[in-house]
Amino acid sequence: MKLTLDMTGLEAAFLTLLTAFIITVLLAPRFIPMLHRLKFGQEVRDDGPQSHLKKQGTPTMGGIMFLIAIIAASLIGALRIGKPTPEMLQILLMTAGFGLIGFADDYLKIKRHKSDGLSPRQKLILQLVLTFVFALWVWMHGEAGGQPGGRILVPFTGSSENALYIDLPVWIYIPFVIFVVLGTDNGVNFTDGLDGLCSSVTCVTAAFFLILGLAGTEPGISVVSGAVIGGLMGFLLFNVYPAKVFMGDTGSLALGGFVAAAAVVSGTELYIPVVGFIYMIEVISVMIQVGYFKATHGKRFFKMAPIHHHFELLGNSETRIVAAFTIATILLSSAALIGVLHH
Repeated sequence: MKLTLDMTGLEAAFLTLLTAFIITVLLAPRFIPMLHRLKFGQEVRDDGPQSHLKKQGTPTMGGIMFLIAIIAASLIGALRIGKPTPEMLQILLMTAGFGLIGFADDYLKIKRHKSDGLSPRQKLILQLVLTFVFALWVWMHGEAGGQPGGRILVPFTGSSENALYIDLPVWIYIPFVIFVVLGTDNGVNFTDGLDGLCSSVTCVTAAFFLILGLAGTEPGISVVSGAVIGGLMGFLLFNVYPAKVFMGDTGSLALGGFVAAAAVVSGTELYIPVVGFIYMIEVISVMIQVGYFKATHGKRFFKMAPIHHHFELLGNSETRIVAAFTIATILLSSAALIGVLHH
């Protein structure tokens, strides 16, 4: 990809960033008290860190605030670039769609006063249907645009002129996209376990896709990415330690949908392990913990999973872990950008 930024797209991205930030900041002082009145409080796991028990009852479902901001700001930004692009609509479909699945999950948790909402089967079916529609749409749009619908960039092989691509047939591409989306979304969901962690890490990841969209002259990606950054910056004012509100599955699943969709639309799925390293290690830590627990009949590999709880139980504060994970994401995202934009 050429390192030439689209100035119209840059203006639109900044407009959406600022708009989403303002909307979130204006919503929060009214929305958080409303969540209190509705008793939409967080249900904390009994087997979690003891320090988290004081978070019981903190308003959750705060992701609704930045989800509203992302959608509204993106549509406003679309006016600046002329109209919503297919890429923008595809990303918004996944962001809003997974957000709605998360909303249903959060609502059932609160209604039942349990830490479980939708059953794993229900959640999986909804995610599979939505992702299948998305993958098919991306494939068909790619074909209609004269480009292979299943074209995937191989990491660190150069710019668009000389990079190595893998062209997948539709019967491989759609299952591949489903795997990428579900894996990424679960990773983002697991990352939402400390005050400000998921918000901070995803803010950096969204910045990667914002620059990618501008450099690749695809303003639709940069516009939505700008809205995500703005919405999360506004949300972080109320989500940093000690958090006044949590995003809940409404927010974390929506953000997972955004990250996965942005990667698929831009053909950078294979960069997710780099820019989304924190998401990946969160998922892997849970898999290791569960597998080791079963294999050893009750022993634990980590003090607690996901891995951010392991570091917490080693004596690190939430703010230190959030800072370390965010810095790691900044460094890895910078390396990924060099890999994508290098001529």
